[in-house]
Amino acid sequence: MKKLMIGADHAGFELKAVLIRHLEVLEQQVHDYGTYSAESVDYPDFAHPVAEAVIEQETLGFLICGSGNGVCMTANKHAGIRAALCWTVELATLARQHNNANMLCIPARFVDQATAVAMVDTFLNTPFEGGRHKTRVNKIKG
Repeated sequence: MKKLMIGADHAGFELKAVLIRHLEVLEQQVHDYGTYSAESVDYPDFAHPVAEAVIEQETLGFLICGSGNGVCMTANKHAGIRAALCWTVELATLARQHNNANMLCIPARFVDQATAVAMVDTFLNTPFEGGRHKTRVNKIKG
C-alpha cells in the first residue's frame, strides 16, 4: 500500500480532516501536509510539498482549497503532476481513466462532504485506461 499525500489551506481544513478520517478507516496510510487550523494561510505553501511528495513517492495526492483552482494551478507547475480539479464523481472517474491524474483537487466551498468522500474513493479505485489516452497523456509533458 502506498502512502497517500494530502494538504489544504484554511478553506479546506475541515474537509481535509473528514477525508483523512475516511482514508484511515479504509486503512490507507495518509501523510498530512497541513494546514492544521482554519487560520488564513497561503495555499501554495501546502500544494508544493504535496506535489513534490507525490512525484517522489510515485503515489496519489489530494489538495483542498476554497475553489480548488489555486491548489490545482500550483500542483500542475510540477513536472510529472497531473492534478485534476473535480466537483463530481464523474469528473474524478474521468480524471483517472482518461488523464491518469495523480492528484485530485477539491473545491471545499462547492462540494459537500459526501461528494468529496465519494470522489476520493473513486479516484483511488479507478484505473487508467491507457490505449488512446496514453498517447495524449504522454503529450502533456511538453
